[in-house]
Amino acid sequence: MYNILICDDQPDIVSALKIYLAPEGYRLFEAFNGKQALEIVEREEIHLILLDVMMPEMDGITATAKIREISNAPIILLTAKSETEDKVLGLNVGADDYITKPFVPVEVLARVRSQLRRYAKLGSRVPDGSGELVIGGIALNDRTKTVSVEGEPVSLTPTEYSILRLLMNNPGKVYSTKALYEAVWQEMPLGSERAVAVHIRHLREKIEINPSEPRYLKVVWGQGYKMEGDGNQ
Repeated sequence: MYNILICDDQPDIVSALKIYLAPEGYRLFEAFNGKQALEIVEREEIHLILLDVMMPEMDGITATAKIREISNAPIILLTAKSETEDKVLGLNVGADDYITKPFVPVEVLARVRSQLRRYAKLGSRVPDGSGELVIGGIALNDRTKTVSVEGEPVSLTPTEYSILRLLMNNPGKVYSTKALYEAVWQEMPLGSERAVAVHIRHLREKIEINPSEPRYLKVVWGQGYKMEGDGNQ
C-alpha cells in the first residue's frame, strides 16, 4: 500500500483528490499548508506528495525544497494556469511533475500511477548482474539505486534517476524531448515537455563539474539530449 500526502489550503480540493484516489487503495494523508506537509513527511513514510503551490504559512515551493532535504518521494505540484514561473521554480527545487487546476480525474490518476511506478523501481533490486553503468566519472548502480560522481555520492529524485539511467543505458543516442518524456514518464507528453528541460538542467547541476559546459549530458540543438563521455561501458 502506498502512502500519499495531499496538501492544499482549500479543503474542497483536498476532498476531491481523496475521492479520486481512495478507490485505488492508497493510504491518504492530508495537510493544508506547507508546514503541516513537512511535519507529516518527517514522521510518516510518505511515497508521493500532491502539493499546492500557493498556500499560507509555507508555500509549496519552499515546502518542496525542505522536503527534498529529507525525502526523495515524488512531488507533484498543484498549480493554476497562471503560475508558469512557479511550475518551473518548483521543478528546479526538486518537484517531479505538476498538474494544472482544474483537475481531470483521469489525469490525476495517470500522473500519480506514473510517479509511483518510477518510485517503486528506484527502491527495488534487479535480480542479477552487477547493475552498474559507468560513463567517465559517473557511476550508476541499479542494484543499490545509487549514483556517484568522481566517487562522491549524489542524491537524485526518482525522475532524475530515471532520466540518467535511460541516457546511460544508451550512450550517444539522441532522445528528443518528446521521446524522453514518453520513455521516462511512460505517457504522452500532453504539453508537459517543458518539464524535461527543467529536469535536465537540474540533473546537470548534480553530475557536471561545470553545468554550463557539460561533459556528459549534452544537448543536440534542434534534436534533443544525449549522454556521452570517455570510459563508456
